Amino acid sequence: MTDLAVVPLTREHWPAVHRIYAEGIASGHATFTAEPPSWDEFDATRLPGHRLLAVDGSGAALGWVAVSHVSGRAVYNGVVEHSIYVAAEARGRGVGRQLLQALIDDTERAGIWTIQTGIFPENAASLALHHALGFRTVGTRERVGLMTYGPMAGSWRDVIAIERRSTTIGA
Repeated sequence: MTDLAVVPLTREHWPAVHRIYAEGIASGHATFTAEPPSWDEFDATRLPGHRLLAVDGSGAALGWVAVSHVSGRAVYNGVVEHSIYVAAEARGRGVGRQLLQALIDDTERAGIWTIQTGIFPENAASLALHHALGFRTVGTRERVGLMTYGPMAGSWRDVIAIERRSTTIGA
């Protein structure tokens, strides 16, 4: 997508980010979370230096990515967990790839050596995107959580654990 820019995600973007987050939740294959958080909760749990928003030439939000610490222990300061969501109308247009590559570049500049996440096995597009950008599957957490909403409500879900280890930080 040629008219795409990746910019820092701020409070002013929250209504669009909330909408995109809700679309992903509604799919039933993005998260165990049944509702998007408030801005205050999002802000408190995502690292401020690594929140990115993809916008088109008119400034409309197309997707977002953000990271959280995986642990409060100092030894894990270079390990983050990320979430990435692309608006329904922007899927299949390279938005996710540009956002994820921007996150990789951003975290490497900050000295982060591992980005990890969990993806439902049914989310084949997300798995393919991540694998194309150097993430590897490290395992499957079988029946790790009970889905409480949507088309999979009442189902115990597996989650594919994936990670990308920096090729420059700590290599």
